[in-house]
Amino acid sequence: MKLTRKDVAQRIIDYLHHRITLAELVDWAENIMMEADFENHDFETLRDIVSRLGLADVKAFGMSWEDCEYFLSRLGYQAQVIVRDSATMASAEN
Repeated sequence: MKLTRKDVAQRIIDYLHHRITLAELVDWAENIMMEADFENHDFETLRDIVSRLGLADVKAFGMSWEDCEYFLSRLGYQAQVIVRDSATMASAEN
């Protein structure tokens, strides 16, 4: 299976939306580094990002919001944060 920009971006997005844990993201990245066939025209970008994701649980490396934003940018995506007042949302639901 060819690993694409979309595949890697979706994993980062899943992590940012708390659909997967950091440990799951790291495990995925470590497995991908050993098994995946990166798309040829994006090889360096994909390899660089996936290898960095595989180190995200190491204290010396870690992974910040800015890192995720940068990775997504390199993959052709733009990250945005939306902050809502949870009290207002709760009263609107009632």
